[in-house]
Amino acid sequence: MFTQVPQPLVYAEALLAQFASLSRAADGAALLGDFVRGLAELSGCELTQLYLLDATHMCLGMNAECLNGILQPREAASLPADYNGEQLLQFALCQNRVVSLGELSGSLHETSFLPPQVKPWQSLLCVPLVNQQKAVEGLLLCASHRHIDLQGFADSLGQLGSFVLGQLHLLQRLRQPVGATAPATRSVPSISGYGLIGKSAAMRQTYSLISKVLHSPYTVLLRGETGTGKEVVARAIHDCGPRRSQAFIVQNCAAFPENLLESELFGYRKGAFTGADRDRAGLFDAANGGTLLLDEIGDMPLSLQAKLLRVLQEGEIRPLGSNDTHKIDVRIIAATHRDLAVLVSEGKFREDLYYRLAQFPIELPALRQREGDILDLARHFAEKACSFLQRDAVRWSDAALNHLSGYAFPGNVRELKGLVERAVLLCEGGELLAEHFSLRMEAMPEDNSGLNLRERLEQVERSLLLDCLRKNDGNQTLAARELGLPRRTLLYRLGRLNINLGDFDG
Repeated sequence: MFTQVPQPLVYAEALLAQFASLSRAADGAALLGDFVRGLAELSGCELTQLYLLDATHMCLGMNAECLNGILQPREAASLPADYNGEQLLQFALCQNRVVSLGELSGSLHETSFLPPQVKPWQSLLCVPLVNQQKAVEGLLLCASHRHIDLQGFADSLGQLGSFVLGQLHLLQRLRQPVGATAPATRSVPSISGYGLIGKSAAMRQTYSLISKVLHSPYTVLLRGETGTGKEVVARAIHDCGPRRSQAFIVQNCAAFPENLLESELFGYRKGAFTGADRDRAGLFDAANGGTLLLDEIGDMPLSLQAKLLRVLQEGEIRPLGSNDTHKIDVRIIAATHRDLAVLVSEGKFREDLYYRLAQFPIELPALRQREGDILDLARHFAEKACSFLQRDAVRWSDAALNHLSGYAFPGNVRELKGLVERAVLLCEGGELLAEHFSLRMEAMPEDNSGLNLRERLEQVERSLLLDCLRKNDGNQTLAARELGLPRRTLLYRLGRLNINLGDFDG
């Protein structure tokens, strides 16, 4: 640990002295002030800073700063409410990676979080602070006007910082009155919490739920209509949680027949079945230490459900063709657009697995329930599309915005994304117009006063069938089951109403 620092023995003695000194701090403010002063002494840097996440793990704030050996008691009002725009800090925080730069003044890195000085800042070290649960709680930062290599200090200063986090939590508990309960922290999510877009009340509730489960080991069940962004939310939980540096793997349970899905998840040993000519690790092993999203969990066969329940309860798997089990450490996130409680009552889903998966359910709102979010999402998708196509940004006409605002979006965010990307391709000028959006008019209010009863009924039936097919991603078997029709009858009705599966974008 000390081989890359000057005078390793002297440094080790100074580091031990810091541990001893910080262990005697009487309160949190003194602890953090002594900590940044100690960082300056150990690293030889003119500037040291400490950033900590708030209780919601959504906002990063500066908690202590030492400049030229003097604590800088900045007023909270003079500091940013959140450093979410500082790319260097956010990279170290979200990727759990040490950042060490020795030529700062000549680089393109934005460093507005450093106090302005006559002499430019040249060297910088940013180290994530990890608590006992292996979750990142903040950052320590050292900066110097000199060109020096700070990388060698990263491990030891990181361990000192983790010790300080533990001491801070201990002091907070000791100062709490006997018998008092910890005050509930009210979560006030940001407009774009966890990289998700939307400031509606429905999305703020979603951000709040994510913050409650982000750093816990609980299994999460994401529920919501097709296209509401279940995979995006699952990835946000992974990317903002303590497993962010490990693998995030997605498996759609409806994409494989039963025997293939089992081998895909659990892996197999050589000779387990015809064609198994070698050992192969499954997705549980591939996601070890990380997160596995089981999408469309409602379509998992009953026999596999029993094996999944054992994985959740025991944390171990047995590959096909093996007599031995081995432990795994995987966070499971399940997602479905189907009502699992109904499937349980029909005997199509195990009740014990349902209650195990529904440990922490999050219901994702449909786009029509997210008042005000449609236009924010549309602008975001247009910017992404323009960037992908390497063309200038487009403007939005009022007519186009009003056109989108009045649409129900049965396909939710996925449908909106497809519509906007198509509109950008169709737009030859610099402005998106209403005619660039091919909205399904059967989902819009129509003047049907000139239709007779039979034509009106056919219109209603057509709309119902299309909505059900969209909800089930065009799967006719699932749509027929939901409508309570034999599949042959559904196909007959689709033909009679001239419904082509290409009429919608699932």
